[in-house]
Amino acid sequence: MMTSQPTPTGPIGLVGFDGDDTLWKSEDYYRKAEQDYLDILSRYVDLHDTATARHLLEVQQRNLAVFGYGVKGMTLSMIEAAIDISQQMITARDLQQIIDIGHDTLRHPVELIDGVSESVAAIANDYPIVLITKGDLFHQEAKIKVANLRDLFPRIEIVSEKDPETYARVLEEFDLPIERFVMVGNSLRSDIEPVVTLGGWGIHTPYSVTWAHETQHGVAADEPRMVEAPTAFDWPQALRAIEAKAAQG
Repeated sequence: MMTSQPTPTGPIGLVGFDGDDTLWKSEDYYRKAEQDYLDILSRYVDLHDTATARHLLEVQQRNLAVFGYGVKGMTLSMIEAAIDISQQMITARDLQQIIDIGHDTLRHPVELIDGVSESVAAIANDYPIVLITKGDLFHQEAKIKVANLRDLFPRIEIVSEKDPETYARVLEEFDLPIERFVMVGNSLRSDIEPVVTLGGWGIHTPYSVTWAHETQHGVAADEPRMVEAPTAFDWPQALRAIEAKAAQG
C-alpha cells in the first residue's frame, strides 16, 4: 500500500522501523512461553542444569532456516527439543500443552510501546517511512492490524530475514541509496548491523529483554553510524543527530 509521503531533499530520504519490541511489546510473551515450556520439562529433567534452556535455543537456531522466525517455529522447536531432552519419554498430554503454549502466544495482546505513536507520526510528517518486520506472515499481519498501524505506515514489508540482501532489495525498490536510509530498531543483529554494514544509519533503542539469538552481533558500542535513543520519545532527536552527521559527509 502506497500513499503520498514527504519528499525530503536533505541527506536522509527514508526512515525504517522494526516491529517486535520496537513498536510493540513481544519478547515478554516469548519469555513467558519459554518459562511455561520449562515448567513442563521439569517433570522429566533437572531445570537447574542450564543445558535445558540452552538446548532449546540451539534447536531454534538450527531450525530458523526451515521454520523461520515467529511463534510457529518456536512451538515446533519446543516440541522437537522436548522429545529429545526427555529421551522420547514426554507424554502426548504434555506435547499438547506445548502446542497450547504456541496458541496462547499467537493470541497475545498487542501493546504499543510508550512514545511510539507520537514519534512515528512526527517523523512521518518530514520523511517517508516504512515498517520492516520479520516473522510469521499471518502473525505479523494480525499484530499490525490490531495495533492500527496500517494508516500510519504507507509501506509495510514483512520479511523472513533481516540481512544485508533484504535491506538492499527494499532500498532498491525505493530507488534510494543506502546512505540516505535510517533504520530504527531494538536489535543490533537484525536492525542495525546489516544497515550500517551497507553504509546506512541506525537508531538503536534497546528493549528490556532480548532473545539470546539477537544478542549475537558485531556492532561496536561506538559505531559512528549509529545513535542510541533510550526511548521511542527520543527518536526525532536521534534522527536530527543523524541528519547532522550525514550532512557533514
